[in-house]
Amino acid sequence: MTDVDYRPAAPPANGPSTANLADILERVLDKGIVIAGDIKIDLLDIELLTIRLRLFVASVETARKAGIDWWETDPALSSKAARSELREENARLRERLDALEPADDGEASSSRTKDKAGS
Repeated sequence: MTDVDYRPAAPPANGPSTANLADILERVLDKGIVIAGDIKIDLLDIELLTIRLRLFVASVETARKAGIDWWETDPALSSKAARSELREENARLRERLDALEPADDGEASSSRTKDKAGS
């Protein structure tokens, strides 16, 4: 008598294959996809709340081609933007300080000027 193996040779494929999923993801990132929707809450024909949702999924390169680059100028997401914002704030504070202090102290004023040149 021979032993018979009743198990399937390979597990059944329940979803899309990895290659198909990778192709779809590559196409979406290359071309981009926009998902838009509105949520409105009304009570007795009075609009109480409107939420507009817009989602743009794309690669960084595709987003730049579309003119979207907010992550480069947002200080919370870009260290370069954060440094730039700090430099601007520092310059504004120095201007306010110069306006508040009397200009007759030449030594203090020249030291601040040197600091400005160094930053």
